[in-house]
Formats: sequence, structure tokens, C-alpha cells
Amino acid sequence: MNTLANYSFAGRRAVVRVDFNVPLDADLRITDDTRIRAATPTIQKILGDGGSVVLLSHLGRPKGGYEKKFTLQALVLRLQQEYGREVLWGGDVLSDEATRLSQALQPGQVLLLDNLRFHKEEEAGDEAFAKQLARLGDVYVNDAFGAAHRRHASTAVMAHDFAPQDRLAGLLMQAELDNAQKVLDNPQRPFTAIMGGAKISDKILLIERLLDKVDNLLIGGGMAYTFAVAEDGSVGKSLLEADRVELAKQLIKKAKEKGVNLVLPADSLTADRFANDADVDVASNMNIPADRMGLDLGPAAREQFAALIRTSKTILWNGPMGVFEMSNFSLGTEYVARAIAEATAAGAYSLIGGGDSAAAVQQLGYADRVSYISTGGGALLEFMEGKELPGVAALG
Repeated sequence: MNTLANYSFAGRRAVVRVDFNVPLDADLRITDDTRIRAATPTIQKILGDGGSVVLLSHLGRPKGGYEKKFTLQALVLRLQQEYGREVLWGGDVLSDEATRLSQALQPGQVLLLDNLRFHKEEEAGDEAFAKQLARLGDVYVNDAFGAAHRRHASTAVMAHDFAPQDRLAGLLMQAELDNAQKVLDNPQRPFTAIMGGAKISDKILLIERLLDKVDNLLIGGGMAYTFAVAEDGSVGKSLLEADRVELAKQLIKKAKEKGVNLVLPADSLTADRFANDADVDVASNMNIPADRMGLDLGPAAREQFAALIRTSKTILWNGPMGVFEMSNFSLGTEYVARAIAEATAAGAYSLIGGGDSAAAVQQLGYADRVSYISTGGGALLEFMEGKELPGVAALG
């Protein structure tokens, strides 16, 4: 895989596939610019070399054709602030204006084009559409790790319309892969993985792979209740994947065989209904009353998880410990985030696995106290599961 390290962009027009799929409010104002800032080192490297940049990205899930709430034009002012220069707006990626502006770009100039997903050919991985995109520049840089697991026209197909030496991984893409590889291939021990979220089914392959690598596997979130039932627990109205109980039993058995310390929460915060103002109580995770549901780690589980995390030297976290978006059920996630920050301060390496975990770390103010926060939830999961990412393979 070619990287930016030894490449000079002097006099070159770089088509850069970024992941600017940022959240916007009703007035089309950016509410979290993490992904914009993450791509800046790549853009600055190209501009600093004396190259020019054509930015391509998707945003949201438009239903086909232009939709104002999904236009990337809302990002122009923020990008101008980020790069300290004018950012030209070229409109639709296939428009005559986009072609004209891209061909007229001078060194140091930046051009932003509109949402790739306004064309159904993007998600279909259409080769003719990819060729049209490739005409916008003479070098291809993929810095969209968050979309690297998709075989879309701009992420995996258009790379082949450039000479092998002119298709490169951006600095963010390279950092994402390097950090994931560090955890998988060269962890300091003890190595602790914390898996959360709603469903085992979303994380089966990753959990199975981690059982060959970790010392401790902490299971929280909704998936913990399926594991509790696998150990003959009663979980009341808690989230349960009844069709995955046998799988959970097998994973528990595998963990024992491999000497992995698989840890389930000792207790839960329970509620009489799924609401922030619900009546809250504490119950053993193995004996939740029939009319109640577990929505977060209980006080014993919070201490249990935090103590193990603090003694770890390598930490991987993917998925919240409870219904984090409800303030009364966010404490388990907060305890885990704080413990990871404390372990990192003591010398541990910590990788936060994108998605809700990344959002939690950002919201709680621990973003600068962990080693690395991934920008790609699904892409990171698939990479760590051992799957080939089409957006990475295309750069090879």
C-alpha cells in the first residue's frame, strides 16, 4: 500500500476521498467536526507540497438525487476556516462546473464537490461513474477509513483508474490501520477488550477473534443479558437475543478453554420501563425481576470493570455499557471511559473503536486522554475481524 510519506504532490491535482459524513442540525450547522479535523493533515501535506485538492465525500443517506439536508455545501465555511484559505464549491460531481473548476485548479487551491450519494451509481460501485470521478484529478488519495469497508465507486473502484504509484492511502487511513494492527499483533499485557452495545450478533466474529488474543474480555451493554441467560440467569424484560443463547454458551466455553477471563457484569441498574425518568433500582445481573429491564452497569459492575481496566496495558473498547444517551443510564459508560483514561495515563495503550464509544469519549471530555480514537466503527470492526476492506485492497 502506497502512503504519502515519500510522495510529492507538487503540480499534481489530488482527488481525495474523505469521510465528511458529519452530523448537521436542522439549520445545517455542523454539530461534530471530528471527521473534518481528522483529514486535515492529509490535505495540508498535499497543499504544502504545492498540489491542489478535489474533495469527494458522502453525507447521510439521501434517497436518490439532490436533497438540501444532505448537501456538502453546508461544510464550505468550516473547511475554509480549517484550511485557512478559500474552498471553491463545484456543485454536483458530474456537473460541467465541477469539471471546469477541477481542470483549472492551481497549486494550493481546494475544490469541494457535492454528495456522492446523490448518484445511485456511487453505492452500486459503478465503473463508468468511477471513471468520471477519476477524471477530476491525476492522483487518488483515499483517507475515508470510515467507508473503507464499502465497495463503492469512490472508495474501491476509481482507484483502479490511476497508475499504481498514483493511488495512495491518506495519513488518517494509514494511522487507523497502524493503530488497529498494533492492538492485534503486538499488544502489551494484560490485554483487555471491552465489548458493549445491544447485540452479540453484531460482534460475533470480533469476539471470536479476540478470544485468541486477549487476557480479559469484559461484556457490557445489552449483549450482556444474552450471556447471563447462557449461564442460567433470569434477565426480566432486558434485551435478549434468544436465538444467540447457544452461541453465547459456546463463547463462554471457548474463553475457558483458551484461558481468557470473560467477565460479565455483577449487577445492573434496572428500570420499570425504557425511559430516562423510569423508576430505577439495582439487581444482580443473574436475577433481574420479571417486570424490570437492565439498562446500565450497576455499582458493583462499574467497580469490577474499572478495576480490571486500570491494571491493563493494552485496551480495546467498542460499544457503550448501557443506554448512554439517557443520562440516568450513562454512568457505566462513564466509569469505563474514566478507567481507560487513567490506565492510559499510567502507560497503557488504548484504542477506542469508533461509533458510540468514540462519541462517549468525546462527550465525556476524555478524547485527549486515550491513545487513539477510530473514526470508523464498521470499518474498524471488519478489519479487526480479519476481513479484507475493499477501500484498502484497492490501494495495494
